[in-house]
Amino acid sequence: MAWKMPAETAPHERTWMAFPRTGLTLGDDAASAEEAYAAWTAVAHAVAEFEPVTMVVDPSERERAARMLGSGIEQLQAPLDEFWMRDVGPTFVLDDERPGVLGAVDWVFNGWGAPQWAEWEKSAGMARFVAEQSGSELVSSLLVNEGGAIHVDGEGTVLVTETVQLDPSRNPYADKARVEAELARTIGATKVIWVPRGLTRDYEDMGTRGHIDMVATLPAPGRILLHSQGNPEHPDYEVSRSLHAFLETQTDAAGKPFEIVQLPAPETLRDEDGFVDWSYVNHLVVNGGVIACGYGEERADALAAEILAEAYPGRRVVTVDARPILARGGGIHCITQQQPALPAPKGGVA
Repeated sequence: MAWKMPAETAPHERTWMAFPRTGLTLGDDAASAEEAYAAWTAVAHAVAEFEPVTMVVDPSERERAARMLGSGIEQLQAPLDEFWMRDVGPTFVLDDERPGVLGAVDWVFNGWGAPQWAEWEKSAGMARFVAEQSGSELVSSLLVNEGGAIHVDGEGTVLVTETVQLDPSRNPYADKARVEAELARTIGATKVIWVPRGLTRDYEDMGTRGHIDMVATLPAPGRILLHSQGNPEHPDYEVSRSLHAFLETQTDAAGKPFEIVQLPAPETLRDEDGFVDWSYVNHLVVNGGVIACGYGEERADALAAEILAEAYPGRRVVTVDARPILARGGGIHCITQQQPALPAPKGGVA
């Protein structure tokens, strides 16, 4: 077997999501809950303009999901607590040696390092459920990891963060060599780039401790889209500058230095909880499109859409208000997980 994770820009079969349910992430009042339901639903409908969407729904939310999502989005029932599908679901891979085989990597999920507030026991089984429903071959892993903690270019390069995979609350016995060996086995990584850290807010109690998909992504081999905070009053001003300097020293799996494209942050610096981690890097690439985070800032949202359109030629950028998602700890990329399309059979019919 030669498992390999395709780039997000490769053709998709569908996108997987999980519908919100009662719990800490949803919110503690009716208005907050409704805000979350509406945000997840808006993303699902935006993605469905480009490719099929399958939404996993906890039985307690079956009626609400059916009403809000409508008949155009497939709904499957399964128990869940957390509903960040990028992290609780599997990472899909293809087998270079068996072109018709889809794999699903089942990372260990422990609620982003087992913080006291997290509930993950039900969603820890989501990767196996999705693998079964998608007809995938399960690729078991003992690495505590999440889909939002890796970004690949489809040609062997993977971006990770030192504070995630080497987090003692996730992998207390891991070192870089062990992590790299497991990423080679499960997703075909031949070059692991260890980004030093993530955004400031991500290190608060309800953060992921540095997920890469808030910081940088690989729109194409040899290119990096990097979050750029331009206001010196924000702590991520220094973070983004230091990450830019670090990435300038790195090369991809082919040995080539990166072209770094800066993706400026919105102008908003703070919300009621402190400095925001609003990032346009946290977008989802779909068939023929890009689903981008919007923050209610006309100029900044438009500039981000322009940069994303240039980074992904031929794709239509659709911006969805992501503020209710960011307020709960993630963005559009965090609540979605792409399932790659199987490659077409080689040769024709005689």
